[in-house]
Amino acid sequence: MRPALPPSSPRVTLRRRTVTAALVAMPALWLGPRAQPAPARRATPAQTEGPYYPVVFPKDSDHDLLRNGTLTYPEGQSAWVEGSVSDLAGKPVAGAQVEIWQCDQAGHYHHPGDGDRADRRFQGFGRVTVGADGRYRFRTLRPVAYAGRTPHIHVKVKLGQRELLTTQVYVAGDPGNARDSLWRNLDEAGRSALTVPFAPGSDGLQAQFPIVVSA
Repeated sequence: MRPALPPSSPRVTLRRRTVTAALVAMPALWLGPRAQPAPARRATPAQTEGPYYPVVFPKDSDHDLLRNGTLTYPEGQSAWVEGSVSDLAGKPVAGAQVEIWQCDQAGHYHHPGDGDRADRRFQGFGRVTVGADGRYRFRTLRPVAYAGRTPHIHVKVKLGQRELLTTQVYVAGDPGNARDSLWRNLDEAGRSALTVPFAPGSDGLQAQFPIVVSA
């Protein structure tokens, strides 16, 4: 039988180092690679509410602004504006309310400050509550310009009693954007977030507007 090696021998020391290295490496083998946290998303930029947020909400306040009760609004270009409401981590904000309001084809709002001159066939304001997937959808007009403003749609997002966002959506490629003070004051990222194409689709124009909020 071979005599035992002394504890201080080079061979014993090498064996100890090999075992120690293996034990250190074992947790990495058990746990696998660590998941990297998803990068934080940028919240949709806020903008002014403007002077024409409804004083009294219309009796018909659903997703279809081209129908006001039994009346149908035939003017302008119909458009679907849709997207999702999610938080900074990308999770849908279930239960959030999305509101939109805008002027009619002649540039008038349903509001005393605008003389209540808007066409009564145009609903002018809509509200939807998103489900578990965070999705929303409105049928409305491609927005039009009026004195001092480029075409835009106002948007507000609420969750219960909390107001998460008030902003405006612009039409990509509209020549009035560069003359609009609110649009010009956005940085490049802000313009990209709030300016969307209104592209031809099978049922009118289609516009995709994703909304990211700090919820």
